[in-house]
Amino acid sequence: MHTLLDTPAEDLLPGLLPLVPGLALHTLRRIQAAVFRNHGAYPAGLPEISPALLGRLAAVSPLPALRLLDRRTSPRDGFSKFLLRNPGLPGDFEAVSIPLLHGRGDPKTVACVSSQSGCAQGCRFCCTGRLGLARSLLPWEIVAQVLAVRAAAPAPLRGVVFMGMGEPLENLDAVLAAVHILASPCALAISAKAISVSTAGIVPGILRLADPSAPPVRLFVTLFSARPEVRGRWMPVTRRHPLPELRDALRRYHAATGRRPTLAWPLVAGVNDSVSDAVALARWLDGLPAALDLIDVNDPTLSLRPPSDAARNAFLDALRLHARIPVSRRYSGGADILAACGLLSASAQP
Repeated sequence: MHTLLDTPAEDLLPGLLPLVPGLALHTLRRIQAAVFRNHGAYPAGLPEISPALLGRLAAVSPLPALRLLDRRTSPRDGFSKFLLRNPGLPGDFEAVSIPLLHGRGDPKTVACVSSQSGCAQGCRFCCTGRLGLARSLLPWEIVAQVLAVRAAAPAPLRGVVFMGMGEPLENLDAVLAAVHILASPCALAISAKAISVSTAGIVPGILRLADPSAPPVRLFVTLFSARPEVRGRWMPVTRRHPLPELRDALRRYHAATGRRPTLAWPLVAGVNDSVSDAVALARWLDGLPAALDLIDVNDPTLSLRPPSDAARNAFLDALRLHARIPVSRRYSGGADILAACGLLSASAQP
């Protein structure tokens, strides 16, 4: 079904004009903008557009909707998790509302969205990866997650991160279509520079994002380890795209775009948190312009634990000495409602 929610802004509803005589493209754009202001539903009325016309448009281009199965908000940090379903297709999925505070009195919201129901990557530190893949999501299902977060958010929506369920670069056509809609002035008008796309290291997708025609989204790559044997054991994608191939793709990405990729590093005690792990990372980078996000592992079974403060500080000191790249500790919120990084599992809370 072709709908307003998955139509590029420069080519809205092809074939609709003959069905609604006299409906100009600028009118369609006004209607689309109104749909997004109305959280993905046709408005009851618009100035200079008759209710009859809106009714005919709704008849020829019905807008699909997701069903909200569950929503929980953390009393600890205000993160909210949405469990969603497309009634017409199998496979539930989750989105997360992330509250941010940029200075006093300037709260913002970021939507963390899924690109797939489940995930086929099988990363051992991620609950989603243990589910397996149910299916890839459609562009409108991705956009509708953002609309659900925005409708419930206490502060304005200012960004989107593709860090929910699934591997975005294994569903890149749908992700790019969704990014186009999110950034469109007659949709959500979110700058592509405020949209982040994360990957486990799918090299062909990284090279597509390096193409001049791709939107200027921010690229995040979960590296986990620069030791081939460690990364291969914990991230099966390494067998398809070995570390040297991934590094070459990131070099090409930076050369083509001028943008520095961010490497995400989930820290697991005794696995990738030692000084020698930091030195191996510095050697792997070999001058590659990049930033690093350190994230304490989340594991509800408690079989995987974050490092001690002493181990983390030693790791950071070694990075400062050998790698000389920007390093941040990313706060992974919503752990108490299973909304933090690596905890999404498309299941209702008990």
